[in-house]
Amino acid sequence: MTISVFDLFSVGIGPSSSHTVGPMRAASVFVDDVRDAGVLDAVAALDVDLYGSLAATGRGHGTMTAVLLGLEGYRPEEILPEEVEERLGALAATGTLRFGRGVSLRFAVDDIALHPLTVLERHTNGMRFAVRDAVGEVLHEAVFYSVGGGFVVREDGTPVARTGPVVPDAAVPLPFRTAAELLGHCRAEGVPFSGVMLRNELVTRSEDEVRSGLLHIRDVMEACKNSSLERTGPLPGGLDVRRRAPAWHTRLRAEDPDRDPKFWQEWVNLVALAVNEENASGGRVVTAPTNGAAGIIPAVMFYATHYGPGMDAATPEQRDEVVVRFLLAAGAVGVLYKEQASISGAEVGCQGEVGSASSMAAAGLAEVLGGTPEQVENAAEIAMEHNLGLTCDPIGGLVQIPCIERNAIAAAKAINAAKMALWGDGTHRVSLDEVIVTMRETGRDMSSKYKETALGGLAVNVVEC
Repeated sequence: MTISVFDLFSVGIGPSSSHTVGPMRAASVFVDDVRDAGVLDAVAALDVDLYGSLAATGRGHGTMTAVLLGLEGYRPEEILPEEVEERLGALAATGTLRFGRGVSLRFAVDDIALHPLTVLERHTNGMRFAVRDAVGEVLHEAVFYSVGGGFVVREDGTPVARTGPVVPDAAVPLPFRTAAELLGHCRAEGVPFSGVMLRNELVTRSEDEVRSGLLHIRDVMEACKNSSLERTGPLPGGLDVRRRAPAWHTRLRAEDPDRDPKFWQEWVNLVALAVNEENASGGRVVTAPTNGAAGIIPAVMFYATHYGPGMDAATPEQRDEVVVRFLLAAGAVGVLYKEQASISGAEVGCQGEVGSASSMAAAGLAEVLGGTPEQVENAAEIAMEHNLGLTCDPIGGLVQIPCIERNAIAAAKAINAAKMALWGDGTHRVSLDEVIVTMRETGRDMSSKYKETALGGLAVNVVEC
């Protein structure tokens, strides 16, 4: 399957792409399967089983409630936060699920069976759905895996389409799965990373559709940040983590009214924190490429559009062009991680989430700052090289500590990686492909307790309350 930039950047709700967005998507697809099988009207009972990391950290990640919403037919790219609150309130009050929006079943969060110590064969984020008739006979059942970034596959590995048709590699003009192949296309065609990605996107969309779609992604990222700046009170979940973004924003507007370049890092930190505080609140967010790492690319893109050369006098159209090229270049690098390794914290640790996002952001920034394809590849390599081994050990299974601050740190890493690459000529000793393979192997060797299970690291060494 050819991975689209719109697969890597998709709209969903917080707090987790693999534990919230993916399960909701899988559940809604299961409803479609039941309807397509012609047995929806005969459904009288429902079974839901969650395995591995989904079961171990599901409560903190909102997995169970996301599944319920998906079983009602809601999809993560369409549902709004106010709809989430309304439906979850009704479910809690009545204990009745509207399966497929039409069949009323007595089913609640506590009816979901959790198997945290059982890992299914394909991935640690496994889930099984089954519906039965009035005499208990199984009408339809299916197994899905949420493999990171909201991507979902069926039991046989077939991907569930997210933003459009599944496109085979042979259908695109410039297929690639390694950085070496990507660089080869750049040299042969005389185009940057963004140009390769754009040509492949044009198989299913017009250039205007690609451009408007990416600007919509930018707008959702901006709305996510702005929504966070309006929220008050501690983050939900019981850790009593205070929101910092609103107060920081007030202070920055007072201390830096004219956007002095010396404050660039404070603004980058603010954007990263704001996006991830909104994600932790269950708000509307863009997987970039995951929810847990959703603040990195918006923060670095903010740097590109506000502190890049000539940006102080840029027109809105010029800023839009920077955004489109940035996201296409970042998306090209995201393809490499999906093809060769993983963006799932439950599979390879946080190096697959925050590390991949930092690498993607570094590539996007290096390109819009004028880097050659070789410099862009170097920027992506530097950023990931210094995120290798990053564990996923959120306290209480909540996407808060260390996740929120980690996004700000990784955004700064991405900016520094791009600057370091641009001071070179693109020649470097370690290739991006070698680093990606190393990340994959490091994740394979990493103890499972450090891979989104809440069984190790900060998750057990910090008292929750």
